[in-house]
Amino acid sequence: MMQMLAAGGMELLTDHERKPDADNPRGYCEWEPAKLLPQQPELIDAAEGKAVKVISQLLPFLPEGHSYKVLFMERPMAEVLASQKEMLRRRGAVDPAKDDVIAALFTKHLKEIRDRIAGRMAVFFVSYPKLVSEPMSVAEAVRDFLGINLDVKAMAAQADPGLYRNRR
Repeated sequence: MMQMLAAGGMELLTDHERKPDADNPRGYCEWEPAKLLPQQPELIDAAEGKAVKVISQLLPFLPEGHSYKVLFMERPMAEVLASQKEMLRRRGAVDPAKDDVIAALFTKHLKEIRDRIAGRMAVFFVSYPKLVSEPMSVAEAVRDFLGINLDVKAMAAQADPGLYRNRR
């Protein structure tokens, strides 16, 4: 999604610290200071008018006083788990957790996050499988949600079905 937004003409707030790798060959587009939002919520001021990647667990720490538009990426739980296992395998790490335990915890987490941000910020849920299968319609929907002029053809061209691994 971040590559789509950049291709569409939106400025990203990213530090380029985490380099592309086998798990994400096009890069991560992350901004390390986002991890500090619980302690320093004012850091989000640097994102004004830009797209910034914030993981779900940090969304409740976004301070009041801003008008947030959140693109919340969704993927089937089985695919998330398979992707995480593959990433851990590549890094030589052992994953001792059972899928059903992790799935239950993550499902609970997502419900809690949705409840905590409901009404505080505008949220558009983006299905990753739909993004890959219908990139133009998703790009148009994202443009409409954000309410800014984005190049939807350039955005749609960023969707790469070859990177949609671990399908379930």
